[in-house]
Amino acid sequence: MKKLTFALALGAAFSLTALADSFSGTISDSMCAAKHVAATDADKQCVKGCVKRGAEPVLVVGDKVYKISADSKDKVMSHLGDKVKVEGTLSGDTITVTSVS
Repeated sequence: MKKLTFALALGAAFSLTALADSFSGTISDSMCAAKHVAATDADKQCVKGCVKRGAEPVLVVGDKVYKISADSKDKVMSHLGDKVKVEGTLSGDTITVTSVS
């Protein structure tokens, strides 16, 4: 019985890991989006200003712009304008973030 329980728990852990995706890009804002992929100091200031004025944070990966889920926004706020690696799950064009580095 213990072996069966362990096997099920291990399988569940691997299935959850399989659902997570990794994205490398730049945290920008919904107004400027791909204009700030260089992540210069000027880009960072613009992104921070746009988000402060109501724009939503987004992740720009190549030519694709991903929305950040409402419950994940706090995880990206300290990375506005930065190049990052985001771990999370993708649903449509929205990422639910589990970690940012």
